[in-house]
Amino acid sequence: MFILYETPAGYAIFKLLDDNKFKEIDNLYLEFETPEKASKIVKLKHFEKFADTTEALSAATAAVEGKVSKTLKKALKKLVVDDVQNELLVADAKLGNAIKDKLSLQCVANTSVQELMRCIRSQSENLLSGLPKKEMTAMSLGLAHSLSRYKLKFSPDKIDTMIVQAQCLLDDLDKELNNYMMRVREWYGWHFPELGKILTDNVAYIKTIKLVGMRDNMAETDLSDILIDELEQKVKEAAEISMGTEISEEDITNIQNLCDEILSIHEYRSHLSEYLKTRMMAMAPNLTVLVGETVGARLIAHAGSLVNLAKHPASTVQILGSEKALFRALKTKKDTPKYGLIYHASMVTTASIKNKGRISRSLAAKASLATRVDAFGDDVTMQLGIDHRAKLETRLRILEEGKNTKLSGGKAKAKLQKFHATSEVKTFKVEKDSTLPSTSKLKIKAEEDADSARPAKKKKVQEVEVKMEEEEAVDEPETTESAKKKKKKKKVKTEDQPEEEAVESVVTEVTSSAKKSKKSKKTE
Repeated sequence: MFILYETPAGYAIFKLLDDNKFKEIDNLYLEFETPEKASKIVKLKHFEKFADTTEALSAATAAVEGKVSKTLKKALKKLVVDDVQNELLVADAKLGNAIKDKLSLQCVANTSVQELMRCIRSQSENLLSGLPKKEMTAMSLGLAHSLSRYKLKFSPDKIDTMIVQAQCLLDDLDKELNNYMMRVREWYGWHFPELGKILTDNVAYIKTIKLVGMRDNMAETDLSDILIDELEQKVKEAAEISMGTEISEEDITNIQNLCDEILSIHEYRSHLSEYLKTRMMAMAPNLTVLVGETVGARLIAHAGSLVNLAKHPASTVQILGSEKALFRALKTKKDTPKYGLIYHASMVTTASIKNKGRISRSLAAKASLATRVDAFGDDVTMQLGIDHRAKLETRLRILEEGKNTKLSGGKAKAKLQKFHATSEVKTFKVEKDSTLPSTSKLKIKAEEDADSARPAKKKKVQEVEVKMEEEEAVDEPETTESAKKKKKKKKVKTEDQPEEEAVESVVTEVTSSAKKSKKSKKTE
């Protein structure tokens, strides 16, 4: 068996003298405690040295990618010619497969090989004869630096660090400009307070102070290059009747120096803004078309990089920048925020208050897709961003008009109609289940008739009364005036009671009269 050992100085091929030692790896480290013991197990057969650092770097990168370099191929060709039947022990299985495909040489890569490589590394200085320690150290350091530079893979098209730094610098410049402007307005306001109310534009205010100086020179100075005619006339009229205090020449000199500083910062900020716009269009064109270069750069800066932003879901992109409000809402169990940095996008700011949440959610979803295309796509164009922006503008117009339709153009969902279930509850009548001779057939019959035809309850009451009179006439029960009075009273009650109570009272009368007739027959 042969062993392929990679070093910063070159490729070393060792011969394994005892194959049995390779099978017993538990105590293999004991055999490499001293150089003498190590030389009895492995022996250096060939060492292919690198000519320079460039060759070492190409060999290292090929090994990392699982490819066979020219130097390794040259070293293994001699081994293939000499010993075809032998196996080659390699540390990387991917490299072993590449060697097997190229040179048809059987390669082995497992845990036993890893342990053997670890033991050889412990005695590499003694096993590799003719290679000084200083030279090995220098080659290791040079290869490490070269490999690190190679792995960086510098690409000016996909460097988002420049965008992050430019956006952070823009924010800092805005803060400084605001502070300086407040200082100038307060400082010069003591001398000419009316000028601050007339000129709201900061740049025009600064240029006017720098050109005029004291307010006494205002009438003689031509401000047509800075201001329009109406404003120029107002400024000159206000300078004549100003209520400001007098200041010295040294004071106005310091104020003008500060104005120069503000103008230089403003000019640099405009150049930096143009640089950021071009960098954003080159790196993330689809995201820039959707949300603008400023908001897109802030999202990238907040996420850390374009790749990190592409890994965020759309729901996170929507509230990115409002972490404090989100956690405060979760802690107090209130409504979570609807938007973060994406609120400053032109599409969200133009929407009405009731539609800001909806359009920000849709914009975040499209921005998330656009970011992934910009980060991981090849030959990226801005066509995807243009299409998505057109759809979002259509969606916003529909929402503003009050038409609640789908973004895809489908019909609106049909309204749900309420369904009222009508259930009939039937009860079991115990009287029908009785086997005893029934004396209340009329009662059962009356109940059945009442259930079958509810509206004809009054007619049934009259029929029952007729039957009662016929039975009384046949049986000739008591025909006294008291009995008639009782019947009249009962009839009045049935009229006053509800329909159901009247039926029940009539049925009870029928049954009672039937019982009386039977008793009278028995007595006779």
